[in-house]
Amino acid sequence: MNGVMEELAKQHPHVTFVKLEAEAVPEVSEKYEISSVPTFLFFKSGGKIDRLDGAHAPELTKMVQRLVSSAAQPAGAGGPPKVELNERLRRLINAAPCMLFIKGSAQEPRCGFSRQMVQILKDHSIQFSSFDILSDEEVRQGLKTYSNWPTYPQVYVNGELVGGLDIVKELVESGELANTFQKAETLDDRLKSLINKNPVMLFMKGNKQGAKCGFSRQILEILNNEGVEFDTFDILSDEEVRQGLKTYSNWPTYPQLYVKGELIGGLDIVKELKESGELQSVLMDGC
Repeated sequence: MNGVMEELAKQHPHVTFVKLEAEAVPEVSEKYEISSVPTFLFFKSGGKIDRLDGAHAPELTKMVQRLVSSAAQPAGAGGPPKVELNERLRRLINAAPCMLFIKGSAQEPRCGFSRQMVQILKDHSIQFSSFDILSDEEVRQGLKTYSNWPTYPQVYVNGELVGGLDIVKELVESGELANTFQKAETLDDRLKSLINKNPVMLFMKGNKQGAKCGFSRQILEILNNEGVEFDTFDILSDEEVRQGLKTYSNWPTYPQLYVKGELIGGLDIVKELKESGELQSVLMDGC
């Protein structure tokens, strides 16, 4: 496949081809759930848009051609309508009572202003979720227009823009920060509340309407086939929950399934229960 990639790179000089050894970058392999090689990931505007698992030269060629064709479309031709983008931005802003849009994550801010904002919120025990604007150029540019605020970071409370770093610093100096932001419950309390939101809770990438990784898709299909009522939480929507739940439950991967607040396990455990005929009774305990 190396030869195929070299030839595709020659044919499409405006496409960037990068080769990584999976074992050399385990954090990348974990993030994108690389379980076999070769695996091809396709990115556009900073976000992953497709993948191909396995050495399938014809399919790889077709996927690269599709990517090049979509990139060659006139501006706006292939993108979502403005009204659709605005709705997406609205959902992101309201994803948590306090939403912070920064460069990087709360765990690893990628600019000085973002780092200062995160530190202020943490120092004042403000519970917040964050979105990495570097991961989505459409959101990064669209939110500036949507909120009429040209810079980042941006912080929102109950769907309303508070402002950027300077505004938050002013609120700290005036003593008004506590009145503007909701005081945070501890992360453990929040995780416990989410785990017990429904008797059967699935923490996954995506939601009931659409899984965003193969493992989540498989466990979703299994649970749907069992005919038991359950709820889901999209870990991609909240980095704090995504990282915190790993420590809280001492389970390092996703998806994770809980029944009556107790961890059952991930996809492999659910498959074992399914094969042994015990899954239905386990799930029914939550009903």
